[in-house]
Amino acid sequence: MLEAVWIGFAFSIGLMVRLIGLPPLVGYLAAGFVIASVSDQIGLPHESGEILDHVSHLGVLLLLFTVGLKLNVRALIKSEVIGGGVFHFVISSLIYIPVLLFFFSVPVYTALLIAIALSFSSTVLAAKVLESKRELRAFHGRVAIGILVVQDLLALLVMSVASGTTPSVFALGVFALPLLRPLLFKLMDVSGHEELLVLFGLLLALVIGGYGFELLGLSSELGALVFGAMLAKHPRAGELSKSLWSIKEFFLVGFFLEIGIGGLPDADAWRFAIVMTAMLPLKAALFFLLLVAFKLRARSAFLSGLSLTNYSEFGLIVASVALPLWLVPLALTVALSFVVSAPLNRIAHPLYERLAKHLIPFERNIRHPDEQPVSLGGADVLIMGMGRTGTAAYDYLRDDSAIVALDSDPARVTHHRSEGRHIFFADAEDQMFWESLDFGAVRAVILTLNEAEAKRIATKKLRQAGFAGLIVSHSMHTDEADEIIAAGADETYLTMSEAGVGIAEHVRQTIHPAA
Repeated sequence: MLEAVWIGFAFSIGLMVRLIGLPPLVGYLAAGFVIASVSDQIGLPHESGEILDHVSHLGVLLLLFTVGLKLNVRALIKSEVIGGGVFHFVISSLIYIPVLLFFFSVPVYTALLIAIALSFSSTVLAAKVLESKRELRAFHGRVAIGILVVQDLLALLVMSVASGTTPSVFALGVFALPLLRPLLFKLMDVSGHEELLVLFGLLLALVIGGYGFELLGLSSELGALVFGAMLAKHPRAGELSKSLWSIKEFFLVGFFLEIGIGGLPDADAWRFAIVMTAMLPLKAALFFLLLVAFKLRARSAFLSGLSLTNYSEFGLIVASVALPLWLVPLALTVALSFVVSAPLNRIAHPLYERLAKHLIPFERNIRHPDEQPVSLGGADVLIMGMGRTGTAAYDYLRDDSAIVALDSDPARVTHHRSEGRHIFFADAEDQMFWESLDFGAVRAVILTLNEAEAKRIATKKLRQAGFAGLIVSHSMHTDEADEIIAAGADETYLTMSEAGVGIAEHVRQTIHPAA
């Protein structure tokens, strides 16, 4: 009963925090600290109970499963992913060790384990931030998630060594899991579109992936991620992800609430957390420099690095296994890093716009294959964003116009190319893209990007680059439409209103045919 009240209180604080422009998860963390403080004052226990533990764990598993649904495993086998993850792990650990020895006078072995725990970034926070901005499949999002997977594997290795336990010999069987993909696809096909589909997702994420991997001595989080990734190529993977969305959001309240309820830290814990939080810019700079070294553009390196600029919940798991006395200071450090990282990621794109002139000089002269410049050729219509709306616009105009399309999702680009559409991989929010772009014969631009901020920035960049042609956009909300018009668009259509008008026009033509 008490835990149900806690979750209700966390929801209320999360809603209040959202109203002032911060992610709800910051409110969930704050609610946990408030509960811990009030409970101490009135003499009530505030340790997270069994129910909250389960809710928290299930939320993490569902989040990682839905992340896996959007992953392209082949994209993880990249030099910037493996190299960026491993080199950052080694270098950041070596940086943290002398800081810990100097400021906190801990034994060398303890400093090593704490440094390792701090070298990881939060899979939960980064995945949630990228998902909320619909950037999981963008180039920088794929790089960030790939690095997180590498870090998670390293964390599992560290925990195995620190605890003195090793996975079961049957754990080698996970390498045969791809053989189950046809069966999983068939089961997903026959699950329909309603409650059976949701149950199928929960079964894979929580039971087979989560509990099954635990029985093998492996991480349940890794199991959920792996089974999600196995379904990523299924045509209905997106539908399954949406079906699990509300369940996942509810359970994640428990995860962030549990961090705050862990206990009120003392002065030493606060000093530790503040020093480590002050080192977050160094963590971000290291990610940026490493990714630039692996041929990424400054913008992609910045956005990927910023999403990874936080401390990991895996650090708490490592501490619970090897350093239980350091659990509270590390929990506070993780919480403070969330408070710093979440708002910064919310303004990541405008922040890059301000820093671009200082970051671009770090780029190498050679570019990553996924970030090559684009030539628009002789097209007279450019469509930015090839989701359902962009695809419909392309197909409507393709018979009597020369069209070129851009999208930041490589999988989507590959799909459209296979269907004969003229499309390139490019990010409409990339400053370097605009600086090197030759509009050629383009006379009209249709903006069908997902995010209103992306459409506003694209419109502004088009006008700054001297494009004088027609710019047409769509929007879900009137206030967003006004902002896009103010940035320089000629027209912005309200999607739902236009859909209603289209339906009404179809009905009118049917019941009142022209004479």
